[in-house]
Amino acid sequence: MHFFFSCQCKSVDARSLSCLSTKPPLIAAPDFFTNSLNPVYLHWSFLVLHSTMLRGAARSAKDAFTRLLAGSQYCNPGLSFSSLWTEVTSRSFLPHSHYTTDIRSREENKKIIESLYRLSVDIKKIRRLKEWVLFQDAAYVKEIASILQEMGADETTIASILERWPEAILCSPAEINSQRALWQLVCQSEKQLIKLIEQFPESFFTTEYHENQKANILFFQELGLKNNIITRFLTSAPNIFYNPVEKNKHTIETLQRNYLSLGGSDANMKIWILKLLSQNPFILLNTSTAIQENLEFLQKNDFTNHEVLQLLSKLKGFIFQLTPTTMQKSLLFSKNVFKCSDQELKQLVLKCPALLYYSVPTLEERLEGLLKEGISIEQIRETPMVLELTTQIVQYRIKKLSALGYNIKNGTLETLNGTKKDFEVSYVIPVPTEKTGK
Repeated sequence: MHFFFSCQCKSVDARSLSCLSTKPPLIAAPDFFTNSLNPVYLHWSFLVLHSTMLRGAARSAKDAFTRLLAGSQYCNPGLSFSSLWTEVTSRSFLPHSHYTTDIRSREENKKIIESLYRLSVDIKKIRRLKEWVLFQDAAYVKEIASILQEMGADETTIASILERWPEAILCSPAEINSQRALWQLVCQSEKQLIKLIEQFPESFFTTEYHENQKANILFFQELGLKNNIITRFLTSAPNIFYNPVEKNKHTIETLQRNYLSLGGSDANMKIWILKLLSQNPFILLNTSTAIQENLEFLQKNDFTNHEVLQLLSKLKGFIFQLTPTTMQKSLLFSKNVFKCSDQELKQLVLKCPALLYYSVPTLEERLEGLLKEGISIEQIRETPMVLELTTQIVQYRIKKLSALGYNIKNGTLETLNGTKKDFEVSYVIPVPTEKTGK
């Protein structure tokens, strides 16, 4: 007879040890977050880590955070690790789990190990990554495997899922069946669902917020979001479903109200909201107060209602992850560097929102990199969008252009701009042809 072991955790959330000694989870970020010019990418990475940390011990999460920043080719060189880490650690942790993590004086549960072994699960991998799961008094190995099999998963897929997220065996069959029914509301088929579970097992097997997840899925459907977008949210931005639905509704209402007050039309409001959410679902993690304060800051700095809407569209809602203080510092820095009037600065920001959302250390680092290449302040002022590129990308592109005889010091910086694809398409390096004689 199976029974569910319950024990008060002594120090940290038991499931929090999921990230101990592990690499950051593989996240299939949507395309709009993988553009090196997109400011949302770094925030996406940060919030994905935050979602992981909610189940993670502080020390291991910090290590994972460091690896995540250091390993990303899009990492903001001017990023202040201490400031981001302070924000991470200031967040509230989830309530303690009912699983025990104190394994010092305990032995592995042989029944669990035998059940996993019969499923061809790599026990060594679990011992190395999440050993505590093997010390629980009870688990639902056979039952969870049976449910996954019913959904169409083969033996290899089941083993892969349990190796990546062994905590799944601690969920009761009732919990998993409820999650299965819930995700089927937005998945086209169980075949698709199994693929999602294999790729994002943590998102599926996090059952603590089932009721909130259900209410939010229904709300997003009523709002007009397509099921494939909601599915993407469930896998890549699961923490927005942990909010009470009332909180998400209030945030959406705040955005709608401000959109109309800024001159947006009723006819376009729904399209605008849906596009904003699709581009940056993490906007729902902001408070209504923060949204209001940031919009008021822009208006106080003489941006017209139309210009504020323009910035919101360009920044894909990322502006709500900033604060009036950081924006003020960035604007003051740019004004001093370019020696321009308030009106001229406003036009520069509209042309290059990077001047608003990048921190002063980042702007300093990028300006310094450009100046070292012999580029003048006047050139940068004429083409401020070049500040959206990291110093490494700028150096690489200048090297490529120099090889073709292009002197960046005497020309326009437009040739440096754009995505990698834009750069390669607009400035194709010719392939020399061989001369043949007869």
